[in-house]
Amino acid sequence: MKYDYLVVGAGLFGAVFAHEMAVKGKKVLVIDKRDNVAGNIYTENKMGINVHQYGAHIFHTSDKEVWDYINEFADFNNYINSPVAVYKDELYNLPFNMNTFSKMWNIKTPDEAKAIIQKQADEEIDRIKREKGTDEFEASNLEEQALSLAGRDIYEKLVKGYTEKQWGRDCKELPAFIIKRLPMRFIYDNNYFNDRYQGIPIGGYTAVIEKLLLIERNDSLPFVSGSITVKTGVDYYDFIKMEGNVPAQPFESVNGDSFEKILFTGMIDEFFGYKIGTLEYRSLRFETEELPDVDNYQGNAVVNYTEREVPYTRIIEHKHFEYGQGKGTIITREYPANWKHGDEPYYPMNDQKNNDLYSKYVELAKEYPDILFGGRLGQYKYYNMDQVIRAALDMVKEISE
Repeated sequence: MKYDYLVVGAGLFGAVFAHEMAVKGKKVLVIDKRDNVAGNIYTENKMGINVHQYGAHIFHTSDKEVWDYINEFADFNNYINSPVAVYKDELYNLPFNMNTFSKMWNIKTPDEAKAIIQKQADEEIDRIKREKGTDEFEASNLEEQALSLAGRDIYEKLVKGYTEKQWGRDCKELPAFIIKRLPMRFIYDNNYFNDRYQGIPIGGYTAVIEKLLLIERNDSLPFVSGSITVKTGVDYYDFIKMEGNVPAQPFESVNGDSFEKILFTGMIDEFFGYKIGTLEYRSLRFETEELPDVDNYQGNAVVNYTEREVPYTRIIEHKHFEYGQGKGTIITREYPANWKHGDEPYYPMNDQKNNDLYSKYVELAKEYPDILFGGRLGQYKYYNMDQVIRAALDMVKEISE
């Protein structure tokens, strides 16, 4: 078969790109090494509950065009993300707001909260300057940066342990730029996101991707003149003919399918055989437990555990994303992990060293104008879901002009 595009990865970026190309009359083949579509936003219905198999995904955006676009493929509920944090035997609302400060210091007013934070932050800045023997303050690591912004109480209880688990390093070993600011709201508001639009697709994310990939019909959408073929359980490196570390040109699969262009949403360094070096990532491990005899395990969809001694960063109770659907409950504990070759990469480590290395891969990719790179791994960038959609739509627009 002859295709206009081979799309490697049936996640959100690949699915949006494939759909838009099909709308433009192109013939697209989408492959994914997993046995299912939807990538890391894959949801599976168990016990009547849509389980987020690869961590919690809450859609939020202020981009109306993106919101209108995704609503063509899903009906969203009005879920508002309001996580809570557990530190030892204490429970706090997130993000940092007046509910948090009132619980922490037994105060009521914004002025009281601001005064405590400012006093603690000033004390930490003075201490750091004395220890360094300087009159000027400049944070040299994440710990100093966080203390200068929020003071000792918030840092110790809600920032330090969680951050160290997330990154796998002591806060003193992490660069200051990771925390440019700590969002604090001096109102009683537990809505985690400031975005205008927010929710969870009713029925889960997998159905959204199936509609994008034309697996599930959606007669309300405009006519699609092209076509999309989807093959799961197919590893790109086994599928495509290779010359060294890049596909043979003209592009052809081992079984004779041919392609005009390729969109690759996997790791860009792996694509080029790590010839310049290996980019760093953080990985995750999920421990999911079905509790058919428990109706409500924790009373909230997301509960963070901020102590370093607790090995997981959070527990997800999936039924609360869709207001208690299903009997019993299902929870997932989320454990950050060091990444090594063969592990699933979830988060790029966007420090200066890795960003510089990625820039070299971008230059190398320019030698192959018919190969596109997209998504978190292909573009080595942390994306929220709305940003993934925006980036995919922008790429389609750019190459179509």
